[in-house]
Amino acid sequence: MNDDRLLDLDRFVPYRLSVLSNTVSQAIAREYEARFGLSVTEWRVLAVLGRYPGLSACEVADRTAMDKVAVSRAVARLLGDGRIRRSTHSGDRRRSVLALTPRGQRIYAQIAPRALEYERRLLAVLNEEELRWLDRLLSKLAGDGLESVRRMPAARPELAG
Repeated sequence: MNDDRLLDLDRFVPYRLSVLSNTVSQAIAREYEARFGLSVTEWRVLAVLGRYPGLSACEVADRTAMDKVAVSRAVARLLGDGRIRRSTHSGDRRRSVLALTPRGQRIYAQIAPRALEYERRLLAVLNEEELRWLDRLLSKLAGDGLESVRRMPAARPELAG
């Protein structure tokens, strides 16, 4: 096979971002799993609702880019454990929204500072200018970069190996 067609994972940005994200997430996950019995998905649901109370499960999935089925399962477990509650939206009685319970708020209040500490340690290797650039680059990729990817045509079956 021509070397131009090989995927060099050590240079492939999506792969590198995924590995970095998974490594950091797993480091934090070990702590909240051991202390609170939370999975990564459950913690992300709690984190989003801690910051943005009153979202629907679909909105949580959209905000986190997580699979809707995984979010639904996490929501069910968190509801069952009494860490979140479901209520009817005040402006639309057909829509249910989620929020942390007092128990969920206590857990969030304990984990959030630790997550910020993990972030601080990760970013400590960067100087102020690098931090500003990282923020700009991530914002640009999350905006224009993702929009460009979304506009790509779907793969055609005849191109598949």
